[in-house]
Amino acid sequence: MTNDLPGAGEQVLLAGLGNPGPRYAGNRHNVGFMVLDELASRIGGKFKAHKGGAEVLEGRLGGRKVVLAKPRSYMNLSGGPLAGTARFYKIDASGLVVVHDELDVDYGSLRLKLGGGDNGHNGLRSITKSFGTKEYFRVRFGVGRPPGRMDAADFVLKDFSTTERRELPLNVDRCADAVEELVSRGLTAAQNAFHSS
Repeated sequence: MTNDLPGAGEQVLLAGLGNPGPRYAGNRHNVGFMVLDELASRIGGKFKAHKGGAEVLEGRLGGRKVVLAKPRSYMNLSGGPLAGTARFYKIDASGLVVVHDELDVDYGSLRLKLGGGDNGHNGLRSITKSFGTKEYFRVRFGVGRPPGRMDAADFVLKDFSTTERRELPLNVDRCADAVEELVSRGLTAAQNAFHSS
């Protein structure tokens, strides 16, 4: 990998995935929004509606200019609003970092990578289609596998369990730290720091 730092240009687009509205706010599928809200509180600003179709916040993180974006569409249509926002800010896929829930990672663990498949994640599938490439950064927040025979789609649209919720603020905070590390020091450094658990 030649350059594991997101974005050849000045700005990085940090996208959190989720579904809009209070009904979905506490769902496992919305953990990307939760992490973006934590990053917004660190920057010290508020999200505003943008014509690209996302809620956005511009600021600095890890010494770099960033645009935080939460699509206003449902999860499986995330790509359009993010591609529109990226075009507006002249950021290409190499400067895109997507924070999302991941079934194949244990709850409380994080995995960061560049590129790869969508693994059945409709938000990622939509982003890959809209950007025309799989080569963008992903920060995968582990939500674990559904219990018993529960359908994966049902599982991610449920709120975190009582036990999980106790650790959720800490895990969201840690995921925000991982995003900052990725933006400031690159993928390898972030993987070394956050792949231990």
